Amino acid sequence: MRHILVRHEQGGGHMAQGYARATGKVGVAWATSGPGATNLVTPVADAFLDSTPMVVVTGQVPTHLIGTDAFQEADTTGIFMPIVKHSFLIQHAEDITRCFREAFHIASTGRPGPVLIDVPKDVAQAEVTFHWPADVDLPGYRPTRHGHPLQVQSAAEAIADAERPVLYVGGGIINAEAHRELLALAEEARVPVVTTLTAKGAFPDSHPLSLQMPGMHGSKYANWALHQADLLIVVGARFDDRVTGKLSAFAPGASVIHMDIDPAEISKNRHADIPIVGELREVLPQLTAALAELRETRPTFTHGAWLDTVEKWRFEYPFRYRRGGDLKPQYVLERFRDLLADRDVIYTTGVDSTRCGRPSGFERTSPGASSRRPGSARWASASPPRSARSSGGPSRSWSTSMATAASR
Repeated sequence: MRHILVRHEQGGGHMAQGYARATGKVGVAWATSGPGATNLVTPVADAFLDSTPMVVVTGQVPTHLIGTDAFQEADTTGIFMPIVKHSFLIQHAEDITRCFREAFHIASTGRPGPVLIDVPKDVAQAEVTFHWPADVDLPGYRPTRHGHPLQVQSAAEAIADAERPVLYVGGGIINAEAHRELLALAEEARVPVVTTLTAKGAFPDSHPLSLQMPGMHGSKYANWALHQADLLIVVGARFDDRVTGKLSAFAPGASVIHMDIDPAEISKNRHADIPIVGELREVLPQLTAALAELRETRPTFTHGAWLDTVEKWRFEYPFRYRRGGDLKPQYVLERFRDLLADRDVIYTTGVDSTRCGRPSGFERTSPGASSRRPGSARWASASPPRSARSSGGPSRSWSTSMATAASR
């Protein structure tokens, strides 16, 4: 194992987060018992909100001292319980390899997230015969992969019947590495797309169907489209308050199709009229195929009038700033964007103005701008995952108008 020594456990936890965001692999952080473990609470809570895959390994006092308020003892599993997908308190050395195998599986499958392994001192010092389990058998953990066919068909019919549909895409699309599937769905459905801060890059900003980011730091046309929509097609999003504002006033006339790997997210903040649980890389092609089949009998649903309206808003109210005089941060971001356009770059920003101003300055055409969610943000990062580096992402050549795209 390659070990990187840090000077504070919280920094180590955030480093593990950054590694996971940049590579798509599971980040790992280690800490001693008591105060070492509690110093990891902030990055673990952040990883939990961001669906970042992590395995956190903490020391614990010997098993016979647990519960006695021994030196540097803390109820680590109890403290971390609300902010991890699962916790292990290993009581026998023979269980170490099985628990590690299961921890990495849980952290990286379904909706990703952090997993805790708490290891008492006497367990860590014991000697056992090493055996690495070939398979993982967790009867109570079976993430749903495919969407229910009847729900998918209902969703396709709702899209065909809608007059003002909008694709509302969240960070789950990045975790699922389903950018190609999203692009295919948007083009088949002829639906405008808004991408939240954590979904930045999942859909090309240069695409004629892109309305870029919604919410308090988003575009006027994205927010107007959401407010006027009669159907929201929600993909891996959670109706965050930075997008919705007053939730009761958000898209008041819209029905909701909600697709997510985590059933707990569906109808949590906004009732879903058509819920679809499953992995987005599986569900989106199902819906695209259902729409293509439906189009054979109903070729008229192009949403052309709606796309013309949204295009008009986008033309009249673009992102803009005055050039000349003082140096503008928007200009600096645009210059970075242009100078680094053909390079494999990881961007990191601060919170507040840099995090919120970044979306308008950086036009993303490849998947993977992943950032911290505003709920716990200390900083934000934008990083291309392994899929972006291997595939190059969607083409930069989109230059037609939205209306032209709708007529194809």
